[in-house]
Amino acid sequence: MKEKENPLVTVILTAYNQEKYIGDTLASVFNQTYPNLELIVIDNASADDTVAVIQTFKNPSRNFSLVKNRRNSGLCAAFNYGLSIAKGKYVIDLSGDDVLMPDRIEKQVAAFELLPENYAVIFSNAQYIDSAGKKLGNHYAVDAHGSAVRPIPSGDVYKNVLERYFICTPTMMMRTSTMLELGGYDETLTFEDFDFWVRSAAKFQYFYLDEILTQKRIVPSSLSSMVYKKGSGMLASYYAVCNKAYDLNRDQQEFDLLAARIRTFIRKCWYAQEYELAVRFRVLLNYIENPGWQTELVVLMCRLHLPVNFAYRFYIKNLKKALGQEGFSF
Repeated sequence: MKEKENPLVTVILTAYNQEKYIGDTLASVFNQTYPNLELIVIDNASADDTVAVIQTFKNPSRNFSLVKNRRNSGLCAAFNYGLSIAKGKYVIDLSGDDVLMPDRIEKQVAAFELLPENYAVIFSNAQYIDSAGKKLGNHYAVDAHGSAVRPIPSGDVYKNVLERYFICTPTMMMRTSTMLELGGYDETLTFEDFDFWVRSAAKFQYFYLDEILTQKRIVPSSLSSMVYKKGSGMLASYYAVCNKAYDLNRDQQEFDLLAARIRTFIRKCWYAQEYELAVRFRVLLNYIENPGWQTELVVLMCRLHLPVNFAYRFYIKNLKKALGQEGFSF
């Protein structure tokens, strides 16, 4: 098959202490139906046998390179290094515990090749699995035919990413030229997705491909479980991204959506006992609109340093799950 018909796709796999899962992840890459792949694995100074498992997949016939970091540089910096040496027209950011469906890359490339140049990202539905590979549910609820039961934003999704978390990060395939234009991920942040969505969606279009093409693993060490841990850096990163969004907003509706999102982060700061950060969020909110008495009450409780973190984390771990509420997004 010709290069022109099958443009090179680079999979950048960042790994850290994922010896239990990375074999499944690598197998899912090498079992793709798409023929023209480049795999770059960045090990972020794993202390377990992650590297040993990776080495078993080395084969001269595979377009496969392994970078072993001497220290954990963080997810964003590790990915950016991979991006700097990537040769593919499209790129996938893959964690060392997620799994690609066999035809994922083939289907996403086929869709991308039909889209105009201003489309920077294709994303899809995902299936959640636990540490043992047991199916937990889907990112978007589906009907009997596997199609999403509700409309999923596509095209100009900037307002949507301001409003709520709706894209399953590991399902994305991105145009490499767009990633380079944006300067990759922001290495000052503890996570990449919200910042990337804001910066890219403000300039480029997104396309939703309505199929389950990825399995996302939910484990205790997942970033989504860290947002309410005091000092994790997660909420500080959200604050930095909200400031970027403030500068990128184009109309009043976008400011209204950002204001609503900031209010949720103020509550999260209270739950996580990130009291000073809640006050900083409140200052940013005040640039957009009057915070109102309810938000001011939450900020007051933050100023009083009322300890609620233990109780809220117990609720998240036990009661929220028992009540059947969605716990995957944050």
